[in-house]
Amino acid sequence: MILVFLLIFLGVGSVVYNQYLVNKILEQERASVELWTRAIEFNSQLVSEQTTDKLLSAIEQLQQIEEVPDSIITLIEEAEAARSSTDFVTEEIILEDRFPIPTIVVDSSDVIIASRNVDSLRLESEQRRSDLVEEFKSLNQPIDFVIGDENRQIRQFVYYGESPTVQMLRYFPYIQIVLLGLLLGIGYTTYRSIMRSEQSNLWVGMAKEAAHQLGTPISSLYGWLQLLKDEYRYEETATNIANEIEKDIQRLRGVAERFGKIGSEPELREMNIGPILDQVMSYMERRLPRLGKAIEVRKDLQAEAKVKANPELLQWAIENLVKNAMDSLKGTEKEVSFISITSKVQDGEVVIDIEDSGCGIDIKNVKNIFRPGFSTKKRGWGLGLSLTKRIIEEYHKGHVFVLRSELEEGTTMRVSLKIEE
Repeated sequence: MILVFLLIFLGVGSVVYNQYLVNKILEQERASVELWTRAIEFNSQLVSEQTTDKLLSAIEQLQQIEEVPDSIITLIEEAEAARSSTDFVTEEIILEDRFPIPTIVVDSSDVIIASRNVDSLRLESEQRRSDLVEEFKSLNQPIDFVIGDENRQIRQFVYYGESPTVQMLRYFPYIQIVLLGLLLGIGYTTYRSIMRSEQSNLWVGMAKEAAHQLGTPISSLYGWLQLLKDEYRYEETATNIANEIEKDIQRLRGVAERFGKIGSEPELREMNIGPILDQVMSYMERRLPRLGKAIEVRKDLQAEAKVKANPELLQWAIENLVKNAMDSLKGTEKEVSFISITSKVQDGEVVIDIEDSGCGIDIKNVKNIFRPGFSTKKRGWGLGLSLTKRIIEEYHKGHVFVLRSELEEGTTMRVSLKIEE
């Protein structure tokens, strides 16, 4: 929030100060155009030409009179020469390299009489000249001046545009806003990346610690199980119970190994997807809670294709999806419920759909269900689907998403994995 506030403050402050500079430059440009206009007006006065003619005539007459000293004639010549300095002021001081403003002089009928710093292409046709006059009219108020003597006066107008400096300054805020927006985007992306990294490290640390803590009791259970087998090896019932316990201990060890692999680069190898899915469903079906009502398990595993996978992690991901489907059945009052898993080959991928007839997902929660820590269960930690997404997308380069969900109707989750040629 502090970064956003500073960037907004910088952007607004820059725009305001840029406009202040533009206004100051426009004031100076108008002063320059007015100075140039007055110079034109002064140089165009007929009285100036009449004075020059009279001075030259006086010099000729004085040169014919011998009694007139040469110093007086020289003084008059210098005075007449000084009058040409007005042209020097106009051309060399006002205009030369100090007047980049596009300017036109028009008469009372808006006909262009003269122009300066205007592209010749804009004066080629009558329509272009008219468009130029209208453009300059919309930019600045004209400066009018009068030429001629008392008997005959002609009013003309000076229209002008904006110098290249002003034009560049007007575009500068937009460039700066784009750069600030880019900076804000980079900052936001970096922040999100840091947050995701922190969350990922948190879950990885918890998973590895859980695997470490499970290791000791699992090893101890193996020892006690062996003692039980030795003690009751001749009793069939006890032996069968011990074998089932051993299967669950092996399963528990597999779970611990799964947690231990989180955060490490898994070993992937090519394998058929069918046996993996069948093994998951067989295990989950034996432990499916009855919930006091019938639950139908549907399987349609048509896909016979090889994918590059880690069997333990991929089984874990599918189990999480199936277990979530089982949990969603608890929130329904339907007499008959079902869980369905289907697999098929589609567009070079193995597509796995896990469907249930459970309570469904609220549409506002669909985008959050894979977020670490998000859970709608009272005792949920929000880790299952987050780990599933990590396993499928980061480790197996696949995709997992909600294909369909309606409240009180059920949910379909889809997993897609690339087929190995």
